[in-house]
Order: sequence, then C-alpha cells, then structure tokens
Amino acid sequence: MPSERRVRIENARILDGLGNPAFVGAVTIEGDRIASVETGPATSNVDADVQRIDAKGATLMPGLIDAHCHITFDEPSSNDELFFHRRAGLAAIIAARNVTKLARAGVTGFLDADCIFDIGVDLRDALASDVIAGPRMATGGYALLTSVGGTAGQLIPDAGTRGYAVVVRTPDEIRTEVRRQIKLGVDWIKVHVTGLIPRQKHKGEVQAFTLDELKLICDTAHELGVPVTGHCRSANSIRDAVNAGFDMILHATFMDEPTLELVIERSVPLVPTFTFQANLADFGDRVGADEGLRDVFRREIEGSAAQLRRAFDAGVPLLCGSESGFSLTPYGDWHWRELQVFVEALGLTPLQAIRSATFECGRAIGLHAQVGAVVPGWLADLQVIDAKPDLDVRMLGERQRIRHVFVGGREIDLVDREPPRKPIPGWRVSTYSKSILRRDDV
Repeated sequence: MPSERRVRIENARILDGLGNPAFVGAVTIEGDRIASVETGPATSNVDADVQRIDAKGATLMPGLIDAHCHITFDEPSSNDELFFHRRAGLAAIIAARNVTKLARAGVTGFLDADCIFDIGVDLRDALASDVIAGPRMATGGYALLTSVGGTAGQLIPDAGTRGYAVVVRTPDEIRTEVRRQIKLGVDWIKVHVTGLIPRQKHKGEVQAFTLDELKLICDTAHELGVPVTGHCRSANSIRDAVNAGFDMILHATFMDEPTLELVIERSVPLVPTFTFQANLADFGDRVGADEGLRDVFRREIEGSAAQLRRAFDAGVPLLCGSESGFSLTPYGDWHWRELQVFVEALGLTPLQAIRSATFECGRAIGLHAQVGAVVPGWLADLQVIDAKPDLDVRMLGERQRIRHVFVGGREIDLVDREPPRKPIPGWRVSTYSKSILRRDDV
C-alpha cells in the first residue's frame, strides 16, 4: 500500500485554537492527522519524502468551523423566494458548488442544522466520500415546527412541509418525524422552538412547542443516539429547551436571570449567531433594508450580550455561527464576522473568540476534542493565513490573505475555477421595484 502523504508546515506563528498565545514552530501532517507540533525554527533534519511549506510571517491555526450555516438555501432575499422558488435537484447541485466557497474562506467544518428537501444528508455524504472537495459537514433534515410558523409566520402551512420546515401536530407525528429523519441519517434534530405571530405583544418570539412536546422530541432522538438543537429567542423557550434535554441552543437571546442560571448550571452550548443581525444593522441601508427592522436586530445584540458574556464567564461553551445562506450572509463572505461580534459586543479577547470559532465548534459537527485545535493526533483541519488574527479577528475575512487550507490533511484548491453564474429561470424572486408606486409620487 502507498505510504501516507506527509506535509510539514514550518516557521509559522501557531495559534492552537485553545486560547493560548501564538508561538513559532512547525506542524507535521501525516494522512488526515496532525502527527507532531514543534516549537522553534525549521530544521534541516527532515525526511526527503515530506512536502515542506515555509510559513514564515504567516499564522497557522485551525480552520474555522461554522456552527450555524444554511448551505442549501442559496442566498434568498425573502422567505417567499426560499419556499416557493426552489427545486430539489437544482438545490442539491447548487449547494455542491456553494460549499466549496466555505473552504476557500478558511472554513473546514460546518453544521447545517436544517435544510430544504432533506438534501443535507446527501451533500454531507458526498463531501465525506470526496465526491466534492470541501469542509466537513454535519446536518439535520427538515426543522420541526408547529403551525405557529417559526420565523416564517403564515407562510408555513398547518400540515406537511415547506422550505426547510415540517409541521408536526401530535405526539405521534413528532415521534414519526424524528424517527424518519434519524433513519435518513441526520446528525441533529432541529426544532424551531419559537416563532413570530401577527400583533405580537412581547419581546422575543412566541414559544411554539410545549415543554412536554420538547421532552418527547429529545427522548425520541436521544433513545437513538442523536442530539437535538433548537432555535430559541425568548427566556421561556430557552428554559424549557434546557429542561427538556436539548444538547445545544441556537440564538439564546432575551434570557432572564432564572434562565441564565439554568443554562449555567447545565452548561448547554450556545450559538448566538449574531452575524445576520449585525450585517442587517450595520449594512442594511446598502441593500434597502427597513430601518425599523435594523433597529430590532441591533437591539437583540445589545440586549443579550451581557447575559451571554456572563454565561461564557461561567464556563458555558459559546460557539460561532454565521447564518450563511441568505442574501445578507452569502457563502464565503461572513463566516469570520461572528468573531468580531464576540469581541466588540460580548467583550471577548481575539484569542477567546478564535477558540469559540474552532475548538468549541467541534461540538457542532460531532467531533469535540478531535478537531478545531492544533494538537498531535487530532484531525488536520488547518489554515495558513498572512495575518495575525489574535490581534485583529477581522483579518480572517480577508480571503486574499489565506495561503493554504487543509481538511483532513488534504489541501484545498483556493482558486475558484467555476464560470460566473447566469440567471436561472424561476430561481430568484422577480423584483419590479423597491417601493410601491403611488399616484401622488408621479
């Protein structure tokens, strides 16, 4: 049998992903693993069959892991576009192209907790089998919703599926759908615990599932060895999700004091996913976003940062997720931005934010303490970047700085060799205007 490919990256500033300061050294990769981590300058005593990469002046660090991505959506500008202008076969083909954008941006792993048409499992298996070169992927299937509608309101039907959602109405339907998804091969069960309704009167979102229903989801999934994550944007929903046994909470905003204490007691990992909100708040004027909506999302960050920081200080794992997959968070552009929000809004140091985007995110892809750090024996998911992100995490967003990306020891081609996309009939929503043309306006 042929010997395993060996690569030695020398003279690099190494960030281990565990929060320790940078040091100069070398990393040797054998096969899909990190074989050794050494300190000091390069030596000449290296086997001739080892590929040597001189990373002098660059930083070697774990690849980013995006704990909240939507790779099958293809950057819709509205729920209408996502729910009514997508086709299963074409969505799978386009997702296979889009996923390569993540790797070229330094992302070596991601979680797609819910997907359209249940195609996440097939995409994950194509990546794992090297049909497509790209990051590691973990996936869910359809997100479980009640007819309250998740974040899509009245666009969600009272039964059946639409877009990324499957509506479950009874305990039997809950059990059946959870078991169906697990038989399909999902890594996670995703639940939209909260949603939006017309004339909503309180902060956050409305809880759409009862505590007993959430327990039933967790019990059914856990009996078959599959974890559960949930979209929660209210104190009650977070509290009930934690008490039900959820393994990870997405967003986790608007916590009150008792809920925060419970999260700290159970140490449930949190994925705030503020990137979408931050982009809309900071850059929404450039894409015609409503100013009122921008203020809502700005306040969600400001109103939840202190509680999330307290959870972090108490040892609760915080993971970085970008919500990439929408028009405000296109693939390959914003996977780094959550680190900036963690630094600027939550007050984490750059090293702490990097740990949240690497080591901690191994939990999201089922590889905790196996990936996301520069440690001998761990999976060689690494990037070499002409930057010092431990001084300024924004440098991670400058793709021209990325020299090398490795997933399982295999180097990713960083050159986009695909032709520019042309418009696809029926794929995007036609836009006649950005506003209503009143007679008095002409």
